[in-house]
Amino acid sequence: MTAVMEGVRILEVAEHTFVPAASALLADLGAEVVKIEHVERGDAMRGLAASGTVSLGGDVHVLLEHSNRGKQSLGLDLTADDGLDILYKLAATCDVFLTNKLPSVRTKLRVDLDDIRAHNPDIIYVRGTGQGERGPDADKGSYDQLSYWLRTGIAMGVKQHDNVPPPPAPAFGDSIGAMNIAGAIMGALYYRERTGKATTVDVSLLHSGLWSMGAAMALSLQFGRGWTPPPPGRTLFNPLVTTYRTKDDRWIGLCCLQAAKYWPDACRAVGRPELADDERFADTESITANANVGCELLEEAFAEHTLEEWRERLADFSGQWAVVQDTLESAADPQSVANDYVMDCANAAGIKFQLVTAPMVYDGEAAPPKRAPDFNEHGDAILEGLGLDTDAILDLKVRGVVA
Repeated sequence: MTAVMEGVRILEVAEHTFVPAASALLADLGAEVVKIEHVERGDAMRGLAASGTVSLGGDVHVLLEHSNRGKQSLGLDLTADDGLDILYKLAATCDVFLTNKLPSVRTKLRVDLDDIRAHNPDIIYVRGTGQGERGPDADKGSYDQLSYWLRTGIAMGVKQHDNVPPPPAPAFGDSIGAMNIAGAIMGALYYRERTGKATTVDVSLLHSGLWSMGAAMALSLQFGRGWTPPPPGRTLFNPLVTTYRTKDDRWIGLCCLQAAKYWPDACRAVGRPELADDERFADTESITANANVGCELLEEAFAEHTLEEWRERLADFSGQWAVVQDTLESAADPQSVANDYVMDCANAAGIKFQLVTAPMVYDGEAAPPKRAPDFNEHGDAILEGLGLDTDAILDLKVRGVVA
């Protein structure tokens, strides 16, 4: 695998998932990431007891692993002058400073742009926020369920009629936003390499959610109508772009945008070859006009066989389709397996678990996910790298400046 980020050093003052997951991706790709954690409790994620309907027990904290793999950990008191001095010395050795602290907190801790740039004018300064750096809510904290999911129209866009908007999967918007941060950092590094100029980077959960809804947003703005799912009952333009229930209550989705092209083969695959010559479905115009009728006919056909039977019947279908899968099924999907989209790893205690790999592949080989550090696992080594001797490190520990 080409470690495209090798030689890049990142200093992270962040916790939870949104921002830390960005540097975790870059660590998988070869970057060196020094994670600064609260001197007593560490990253707040270490104390998270539950997410959604799942309790976080067991021997592996997989959510922590997801967003902190491959990093070095230093517990540091940033409210102490000596702790801040250590941070500044680390910043002088790094290419990127990455934080999710709110503007008021950055000012209070003296880790804002000017504070860090005073010790390294060439550092790329990266901020991940809930709602952006400007506006009335710039200094308000948030989570992806709020800023990414609810505030951007995503939840409303998937809400079923008269039901409560569903919650997202754990760290759903955080993980997508983290990819935006990681990509932005790579672009800023390229720009600095090309021009010699260090930039600032801002990525928010709100902006990431709006981008995810960008196509729907464009249509909504064009027609002046908020994006919502269709009302109960099917009103279709294309019976080959919807989902169908199987005999064993599973679902198969079709997405054949060129209806007339795929209709004859679809009729063969579902065991209704006579419909290929039916004048109601002779061309795109007639298929559109009779889409609901075509949908009803396909509903009847799909209800006659189980999912496994449909896998066989659709194996040589020329159109596009997929099974509606849960997360375990998608991890075991032959395409996921063949491309190493999920890989084995082990935590510091050697206990094995699995993680999704970084969603970009270089030279045809996925980057194996590394493990997350134990709290302050690399503290002494990081301090020694700054030139501190054993006595100085012990003194900092006694005074509670470092863990």
